[in-house]
Amino acid sequence: MALAKVLVPLLERSGPEGAGGYGGTFQAHVPSTTAKELGGLDLIRAALRKAARELGWTFSTYGFGSSREGSTTLIGIYDKREIPGPYAKVVEKHRQRQMRAAVDRVSARYSALDGSAPAPSPPLPGTPVVQTKEFLAAVAEHGLLA
Repeated sequence: MALAKVLVPLLERSGPEGAGGYGGTFQAHVPSTTAKELGGLDLIRAALRKAARELGWTFSTYGFGSSREGSTTLIGIYDKREIPGPYAKVVEKHRQRQMRAAVDRVSARYSALDGSAPAPSPPLPGTPVVQTKEFLAAVAEHGLLA
């Protein structure tokens, strides 16, 4: 229950601004030791489902992990609801911007023909890198980690 309450605002923020709460997607890459402290992959996915139901999402969750030392557990969920017309354009534009930004980041890494490393760019909002940081901060803030 506590983890689901922590996840609701993270899922709410995962959708594009101006999309009426549609089109959300959340993915985090959590150290497996942290996932175990939170009750394991199955419990985290159950909390994701509970949080998504509170938001009225039709959803799919996914996840996999390992109990090996130093491994990572991947958890994710996405909103599968049909997006009403006015919001569909907002969500589509958002997805196009995300894809363009991802392509630009990859291109920048491989465009330096002189062998120099490209300047690192900050993680993009809504990406798994940022969502992982938000997830870990939220569970720590709410005392869910030992």
